Amino acid sequence: MNTYLIIANILTGLAFLAHTFQGDKELEVIGIKNQEDNWANKQEKWTMARCGWHWVSFDLLMATVGLSVINFTDWITQELLLVKLLSVYFAGYAVFWIITLLISQSFPKKYLKLGQWILLLVISGLLYLGLG
Repeated sequence: MNTYLIIANILTGLAFLAHTFQGDKELEVIGIKNQEDNWANKQEKWTMARCGWHWVSFDLLMATVGLSVINFTDWITQELLLVKLLSVYFAGYAVFWIITLLISQSFPKKYLKLGQWILLLVISGLLYLGLG
């Protein structure tokens, strides 16, 4: 067993749970009320954002499942290739997260309050270390 891959597996699982359940509750803060002006158009945009949010939830779930298969079975013959791809995938997520923060309006401690990029880089790094 590879300790780095096990830790990455645990982190992706925890991220999936937090993202799916707590994150969905947090999305309610920006929910639309029926009495708002142009509520149907706003509801459509909010629902699209929520669907996009849970698209990421599904990504985290599939990464967790993939790492679980790698960590606990012998089903995959090209494990190193999949781990390399996941490492690049999580690093790419981090880069896009940081770029989005850079181009977004500023607020206090923006990079720490929205520091998911740190988790993404940690997971990517663990996966990379797990290759060795």
